[in-house]
Amino acid sequence: MTSLSEDRDTAGPRRAGRATAGAARDHHAPAMGATEGDAALRAARNGDQAAFGALVERHRRELHVHCYRMVGSFEEAEDLVQETFLRAWRSRATFAGGPGFRAWLYRIATNAALDTLRSSARRVPALHSFGELPWLQPYPDRLLDEIAPSAEEPDAVVVARETIELTFIAVIQLLPPRQRAVLILRDVLEWSAAETAELLEVSVAAANSALQRARATLRTELPARRDEPAPAELSPEEQALLHGFINTHERGDTAAAAALLREDVRVTMPPYPMVYDGLESLRPLWRRAFEGSMGDWRLVPTRANRMPAAASYLRAPGDAEYRAFKLDVLRVRDGAIAEITTFDARLFEAFGLAPVL
Repeated sequence: MTSLSEDRDTAGPRRAGRATAGAARDHHAPAMGATEGDAALRAARNGDQAAFGALVERHRRELHVHCYRMVGSFEEAEDLVQETFLRAWRSRATFAGGPGFRAWLYRIATNAALDTLRSSARRVPALHSFGELPWLQPYPDRLLDEIAPSAEEPDAVVVARETIELTFIAVIQLLPPRQRAVLILRDVLEWSAAETAELLEVSVAAANSALQRARATLRTELPARRDEPAPAELSPEEQALLHGFINTHERGDTAAAAALLREDVRVTMPPYPMVYDGLESLRPLWRRAFEGSMGDWRLVPTRANRMPAAASYLRAPGDAEYRAFKLDVLRVRDGAIAEITTFDARLFEAFGLAPVL
């Protein structure tokens, strides 16, 4: 892969993804029965912290995913959700009640993310690789799976792969904050133009203009996508390549590992800026990992951003245990691994992974 814009779709504007996280379809739908919801809201507005906590906690995961899309960082998104709940608590008296509680929380979360983006020195004028996004982090699929229809959230839907894959998350970091918010609200959460404009306190014309500019950037930068939505589950091909990736790395078989990769494979390691393009560039890494004195490897299959991933544990010479070392997220294309994004072990706990084996 030579750039993020390789094989881009030039056919014209298209939606970035399907609705998600319960804000889709009718995001003003109440999250609970009217009587129960009204009573809880009254209690919360009167200062009942337990009632307030129960109201907002049911929206935590979807708001976390929303903030993650906005900032590209799992940990920053956690901070933003906490800030959202704090702002909501302080402003609870301003919410009049009724079925718009979810939309009210999305307004607060979006504004919190916009404030963070505008106050930071973070700018992405061009994007050639994930190495230019040192804050980029993966998102565990096991947490994405929490956003699904349930008795409490019947209007929630599964997070679509095309709206959470690392490439999508990376490319939207190119967008100015307002354009990013408009794109997510309109094309991911499927809010109307009027609702989006109201949330951002701009005119409908301004919101539509921002959306068109954002879509133009995505048409230029995103690889071409299939007409039908990508399945949330891994394909048999992805599962087989993940199994092969794990097997060859545990055996230290350089030749077999290379056979799984495209000739133009790319490896990046956020937050580090290094970029490795092509099979030949990876051979020094393999020699160090497989033939050097690092130790022995054990890998565990997992999933991140609806993509196959492998959690690596290293048993260093003289150590009795395999310790969490890194997480590799794989992008598969045309029957081979086209891209490997390597992260450190910081988020192993979020992935439900043990620190040692």
